[in-house]
Amino acid sequence: MRLEKDLWRELKRTKSKINWTRLENRCLFGTPDILGYNNNGNFFLVELKLTKVNKIRFSPHQIAFFVRHPKNSFVLVAGSPDPALVRLYPGSRILELVNDGLRLEPLACGLAACVALFESLGA
Repeated sequence: MRLEKDLWRELKRTKSKINWTRLENRCLFGTPDILGYNNNGNFFLVELKLTKVNKIRFSPHQIAFFVRHPKNSFVLVAGSPDPALVRLYPGSRILELVNDGLRLEPLACGLAACVALFESLGA
């Protein structure tokens, strides 16, 4: 299983018109890992997750963050059943994602499709 930092590197290497900033926040627990800014002038937040099973682990702080900030927030998940397949979920569906895991229908599958969705925000 790859590490979260490897998923971050893959995302950065994916050709896009997005300015990415990795957030390392030790003061505000639950804040997502990445801040993105696209050419349409939209900011968005992305939490990176890896899983070996269909369930995705979230801290109570992360769940609370997404409940409070459901718009322009996303969860990008890599892992089972196919580690090469990356799935994107909206932050507004965090409670469903906690309960259903990877059985929940994603917004996009594959890193290129996820990045394309980020680029289209606000268009």
